[in-house]
Amino acid sequence: MIRNLSVTVFLCAITLISYSQDNTATSKKPSNFSFTGYVDGYFRYDFSKDITNNKTSFTNNTGGLALGMLSEKIDYAKNKFSFTADLGIGKRAKEFAYNDKGLLSSVKQLFASYQLTDWMKLTAGTWATHVGYEVVDPYVNRNYSMSYMFSYGPFLHTGLKSDFTFGKSGLMLGISNPTDYRKVPSANKKSLLLQYSYAFNDNTKLYLNYVGGQRPTDEAKIRQFDVVFTDKLNDEINIGFNGTINSTRLKKNGNYSDASAWSGAALYLNIDPWEKVGFTQRFEAFSDKNQLSGLSTSAYGGTIFANTISANIKIGPMVVVPEYRIENCSNKVFHDRIGAESNFESSFILAAYLKF
Repeated sequence: MIRNLSVTVFLCAITLISYSQDNTATSKKPSNFSFTGYVDGYFRYDFSKDITNNKTSFTNNTGGLALGMLSEKIDYAKNKFSFTADLGIGKRAKEFAYNDKGLLSSVKQLFASYQLTDWMKLTAGTWATHVGYEVVDPYVNRNYSMSYMFSYGPFLHTGLKSDFTFGKSGLMLGISNPTDYRKVPSANKKSLLLQYSYAFNDNTKLYLNYVGGQRPTDEAKIRQFDVVFTDKLNDEINIGFNGTINSTRLKKNGNYSDASAWSGAALYLNIDPWEKVGFTQRFEAFSDKNQLSGLSTSAYGGTIFANTISANIKIGPMVVVPEYRIENCSNKVFHDRIGAESNFESSFILAAYLKF
């Protein structure tokens, strides 16, 4: 309790400092520091009234109000050096850093970078994954609930990476602890990180992502290949696509089995007909017939088709997100109101976040 209170006081103090700096007109030069943050919360209602039907991250609640996260991000930049401390408290932060305990579970990102040349930058520390279309911060995503691909893919990496820029192309190479581990459970196990990006123009971009390594709990070999494509068609419409495949080779009796995989694909359609009102529809297909992701505790996995539609309504510095989500699975991984196994699930979320 005291530790969490200390973190809360720290974040509030940083926010006040940020506000004070933003409103100081006597400053002779811009500060090297910048401060941003947000707080979010939500109400979720499962129409089957069964909390086990929620199988994605950060919204494991039904029939009540829940705090997502209070977050504060501190950025510092001077000459070729930069530093980021991205901190958060609340259930969302704890689920994101699920392998950490105590104060470390309040760290989303903590890294330092040095620009060696115009085309090469080195970064060391812990940072959110490059894999996927969605991120942990709800104000960046247009849907409040998360995709299956985000929920069962990597969350974060801790290590060293290099970013190279060549014209319209970018390349990231990195080595890290096993996925989602900040404290190394086994020193000789590392993950390889790769990303290739290409900007066709300012509106159209492509990202090819990879992460591969051993899982420290059972020494399974994990490899994930991922593609993200974004395109801004005009000022009112933009689209995004995310496709991914995660390959696993389990170790049994000292030998590795043949690879099994889960995979997914999602299309994001974002429409902003008015300045303060926008809509997003996410169509996702997620297949895990071998139950590698832990999708279901029943005797079978399956393929889920999830359709989520969200509105983003701006009210001053606050954004309200009403959202309806409907899911259908090839096997009965959900439960209905009387507790019977079901192929079908639907839920409603009313969320809000306030940026500062």
